[in-house]
Amino acid sequence: MPIFEYKCSDCGTVFEKLISGNISKTFDCPNCSSDNTDKKLSVFGGIVMGSSKQTNCASAPTCGMAGTGCGGHCH
Repeated sequence: MPIFEYKCSDCGTVFEKLISGNISKTFDCPNCSSDNTDKKLSVFGGIVMGSSKQTNCASAPTCGMAGTGCGGHCH
């Protein structure tokens, strides 16, 4: 089951929901109970396979790893 991130448009709280199946409903904010929430685009982290060099995205030293399949996500 995938985990989706949601953001409340009213208070800015970001929260996660474990979703069973392909459900396209919104969820109430756990902070302010608003139903004005939007699903966020999430970044997937993993190990890049299929090249001579494998890169563990979780341990990428800089944001410059964008060209190696790490999605260019900076923490």
